[in-house]
Amino acid sequence: MNLPVYDVHTHVVPKGWPDLAAECGGTGWPWLRVDSERAAMLMVGDHEWRPIQSACWDAPTRLSDMDADGIDVQVVSPTPIFFSYDRPAAQAVKVARVFNDLVLECAAAGGDRLVPFCQVPLQDPDAACEELDRCLAAGHAGVEIGNHVGDRDLGDPGVVQFLRHCAEVGAPVFVHPWDMPGGPRLDRWMARWLTGMPAETHLSLLAMILGGVFDAVPDTLRICFAHGGGNFPYWLGRADNAWHRRGDLVRGRSTRPPSHYIGRFYVDSVVFEEPALRLLVSVMGEDRVLVGSDYPYPLGERPAGQVVRKADFLTEEQRSKLLSTNAARFLGGLHRTAGVALSGT
Repeated sequence: MNLPVYDVHTHVVPKGWPDLAAECGGTGWPWLRVDSERAAMLMVGDHEWRPIQSACWDAPTRLSDMDADGIDVQVVSPTPIFFSYDRPAAQAVKVARVFNDLVLECAAAGGDRLVPFCQVPLQDPDAACEELDRCLAAGHAGVEIGNHVGDRDLGDPGVVQFLRHCAEVGAPVFVHPWDMPGGPRLDRWMARWLTGMPAETHLSLLAMILGGVFDAVPDTLRICFAHGGGNFPYWLGRADNAWHRRGDLVRGRSTRPPSHYIGRFYVDSVVFEEPALRLLVSVMGEDRVLVGSDYPYPLGERPAGQVVRKADFLTEEQRSKLLSTNAARFLGGLHRTAGVALSGT
């Protein structure tokens, strides 16, 4: 029996949304300058933030690309610029509701092949839990969060409160870096994306481990980190060494060394080269890596999952885990295969 092939890391931008200043209050909101039927510019004020193509909003284009790549099911998450963690909570609640409802519409146009994840106002834990519950009831399958809220990392008590709630209600969590450091050394060569994003994810995983989050949150929490876990898998040995040799500074609230917590989280596979994937599977284990592409953005992998499909070191059983069964477990056993012509593994 063929298994559905999943891509757990993709993003969506709706083709238009209400005037957020009028809808939510405040100024400086993102807006979309539509340049043609197939192209638009994501704007912030007068600044051109990112050019995007119709794959961001057009379900037929997305489904055609999925067919070309051999992907049966995509998880579609918001683009992180909409998180709005730096705004008053009341505004973040309103913008989350706007985009969560629009993401549902975008996913519905793709039928069972598009699985929607929501966003929440993470700066207000109670409001975040409330919005998650609303979205789960409306049809979202999980939630995407950023890796920090200002200076509050994933070990912050408010974030931990939200993660506990996710564990209680069975909502999978996808963690994506969003606000990277800038400055002259980083504002060139896309260095914020090439170095800042991996570093941000590494820091977030350390915050969860050394901050005692995995000790405090039930092991029913299903949480996945983007971009292969950033720098973390490569430097796990360094973190363990520091935990043992400089525990006075490093251990924080963790009861065990960092490597003990490897089985508590997932990472996606978007590392682009077989040697990197080999390291990732070696460190994380074959049950904790699942395909993610960062579709439809230029720094993503196309065809999605190609490194996993071509990796010579994987057995066919391991390949099936990375392409299908690990993602199904992350999503809580969800198999959205009705009407889908499966690509197989």
